[in-house]
This record gives sequence, structure tokens and C-alpha cells, in this order.
Amino acid sequence: MQLIDSHIHLDTYSEEQRRIILNLPEVDYYIAVSMDLASCKTNHQLALHDPRVKPAYGFHPEQELPKQEEIDALFRWMEQHVDTMVAVGEVGLPYYKRQENPGLEVQGYIELLEKFILFAKKHNKPIVLHAVYEDGAIACDLLEKHGVTKAHFHWFKGEDVLIKRMIDNGYSISITPDICYEKEIQHLASLYPLDRIMLETDGPWPFEGPFRNRMTNPLMIRDSMYKLAKIKGIETEKVWEKTFRHSILFYGLYNGES
Repeated sequence: MQLIDSHIHLDTYSEEQRRIILNLPEVDYYIAVSMDLASCKTNHQLALHDPRVKPAYGFHPEQELPKQEEIDALFRWMEQHVDTMVAVGEVGLPYYKRQENPGLEVQGYIELLEKFILFAKKHNKPIVLHAVYEDGAIACDLLEKHGVTKAHFHWFKGEDVLIKRMIDNGYSISITPDICYEKEIQHLASLYPLDRIMLETDGPWPFEGPFRNRMTNPLMIRDSMYKLAKIKGIETEKVWEKTFRHSILFYGLYNGES
């Protein structure tokens, strides 16, 4: 079974680790999400050297909010390279940063997220979202406000009422290897339609359970696939077929073209 890693931070691996990952013959595509402008530029270069790398450009929200001139520079660069990107991402809201800093002002992050959503709409690009728990509702508000439906909530966590809202709106999610040991993710997977699920690693983020002390790599997607099949009560081949096809269609990876 060939694999698509629908969310991976290729640029943050060491060069040796990245070499190993990019030499995996089982992987057809890597959706390489970006952290900031420097990250965008690195993923752009990686894509030029390996056509299986499909870059998404954006700003990860679990960081200090950039200055206005940095935001402007990022969007100028994205406009100049819009034809090379398969999506806007990773973008969203700073849920975990806010847990560490309860007084964190989030309005600037919300305004930046809306700017990314408008960019995605303007250029008809999918958007890859880091928005969990109550932040997911804010993201949904903005997506609904601007009529954007091609949204990918990666490694999502949230209440059932929000999950239903996302399903009703036609949004997609992706599942990480923690489905193998996290009940919250197993519950999400049980509720979400299989034809709206993709599989990811979020590498190099490390995992626990059977993956403890292992370098996160796309082959772990097979373990996620087996567990998802068990949760859905269907054959693994069916899970592979549905998740692979959805990734291809969502990111427009027809015949190797973005």
C-alpha cells in the first residue's frame, strides 16, 4: 500500500533524518506544512528537488505573533509562489500557548487566521488548520463567514457538538499515530465519516505507546490505518482506499501534479 503523509514538517527534521524519510519508496506524497517564512522557503526548495514534496505555506500559531512587516513579507512571498503551493498552512490559533499564558491576547491571531482564510479563498487553495477544542469553533466561524469549505483540521480534538458542525460543513480531518493509544482520538475517528479522513504523522513530533523513542516517520501511518480499520469495523484495504483517495482529491494530486 502506497502512503500519503497529509501533514508533516519536513523542514524541521535533521538533514540525515529527512534523507531517510524522503528515501521511503512506500510514500507517494508528503504534504509539507510550514511554520513561518523561512520554513516556507525551505519547503519550497525541498519541493523543487523532490516532486513528491507538496508544500503548504503559512505561519504556525503556537509562536509569538509576528510583527506587521513580517506578516506583509510572508503574504508577498506567498503571492509570488502561489502556483507552487498545494495549500495554505499550517495556520490557526494558539490553544497550547494560551494554556501556558492564560492572559495571552488572541485577537491578533484571529485576525491573522482570517487573513489566511481570505488568501485561501482568493486563490482557491485548501487551508490546513491548527485549531483544537474551543479554538475550533472560532475557526469554523471564520470559515463559515467567508464560505470556505475546503478545510483540513489536522490532529483535531474537540467536543462532539463541534465535531458534528465540522462534519455538516464538509470539513476534513487527519489522524496521527496516537489513534493507536489515545481514546479521545479513537472516539473522533469513530464519529467522523471515513471519506473525510486523511492520515498524517505531524513529524517530527514524537509519539508514545508503541512509538516511544522512535523517529516519527510516514510508515507509522500503516499502524494508524490498521487501528482505524478496527474502529470502523472494516477491512484495512478499505481504509487505505478511502483515505488515500480523499488525500489525492483534497490536495489535487492528480497524476503527480498539484
